[in-house]
This record gives sequence, structure tokens and C-alpha cells, in this order.
Amino acid sequence: MKNPLLILASKSPRRRALLEQIGIPFDVVDIDLDEARRPGESPESYVLRLALDKARTGRAHVESRPGLPVLAVDTAVVTGERILGKPANRADAAAMMSLLAGRTHRVLSGIALVGEGASDGERQDLSISEVRFRTVSAREADAYWDSGEPHDKAGGYAIQGLGALFVADLRGSYSGVMGLPLFETARLLAEAGIDCLGRPVRASIRKESTA
Repeated sequence: MKNPLLILASKSPRRRALLEQIGIPFDVVDIDLDEARRPGESPESYVLRLALDKARTGRAHVESRPGLPVLAVDTAVVTGERILGKPANRADAAAMMSLLAGRTHRVLSGIALVGEGASDGERQDLSISEVRFRTVSAREADAYWDSGEPHDKAGGYAIQGLGALFVADLRGSYSGVMGLPLFETARLLAEAGIDCLGRPVRASIRKESTA
């Protein structure tokens, strides 16, 4: 992409599409890291920690481009204090749907924007959405699995696809449930000097000196 203003540390095509939606030119770096939840770690702390770890790892992968901040996100589907990952198989997906159907769950997205490695070049935000599912029959859950859509989705559904048929109510960020909350992302970028509706003020997220 021509003249990128940041680097997205993500393999997710949905996050890439959402960032393209707001017209921010970016490059991509794919990263892998341990996403295990620590003992006693709250879902909120978990997504914020992982987002920052991803952004820091992405920054380390692009040291040759110090002027560009690195954006990373981690999203979790949460019921109670339980984080629902990607379903391992049909039975796992059915169990997840049973937990979600007829109830309200939360979707948390931790966001991190990291500059050149200095502590004052790290910014974070958290998006919290509430999603209420209608009741879902076993036949519908089975047919949904057969569609292939839930196979690689956290919580076993995609709100931007067939999964929207189950959503009775949403309070919060639609884009956040997809995986990149655009309101909070734009706010972080604005703090870093990147205006989503105009020209960039500055491309680095290093704070200006007040001296």
C-alpha cells in the first residue's frame, strides 16, 4: 500500500478490511505469540495484555521502519468470566452456541498502538460490547456449523456473516465485535497525530516535548 501511516500486526482479513474502510493506508506484519491466559487474569486484562504484546512484537519485526507506529488488537467473546475461543469441532461449537443462545454475552477488544519502543510511545484502549442472542435450535446450530463460518471464529460465530441471524440486540461497537473497534482505533490514532478524516499531523506516536 502506498505511503503507509502505520503497520497492522494481524493476520485477520476482517481487521484489514475495517482499517481500509476508514481510509488509513497501512502495511501488515504477521506475528505469532503465546496467547495463553494467565492464572487469575481478568478477560479485560487479558485482551489488553495480548494487544500490547502483539504490538510490541510487531514493532520488533519492523525495526527498520521506526517512523511507523504498530497497531494490534485482541478480541474475546466472554460469558461470565469464561473466554470462548475458536471451536475445535462440531460438538464444541454446539456447546458454545448453547452457552450464548437466549443470553447476553460480552465482546472485549483490547487495542494497542506502539511507536519506536519507548514507554511514552505506547497507547491502549478497550472496547466493551454486549450482544444478546435469540434462542437457537439444535438444527440451526448444526446447519450453521455446516456453513463453515464458525470454524475459525472466536465464540463460534461471525456477526458480519450468517451469525447476524442470531443477534437480537447489540449495545456497543459493531466493528468491535468484528475485531477492530473503529471508534477507539480512530481515537488512538488521533492521539498519535493521525487524523482519519484529514491529513496526518505526524506519523510517529512519540509525544511532543512540552519543554
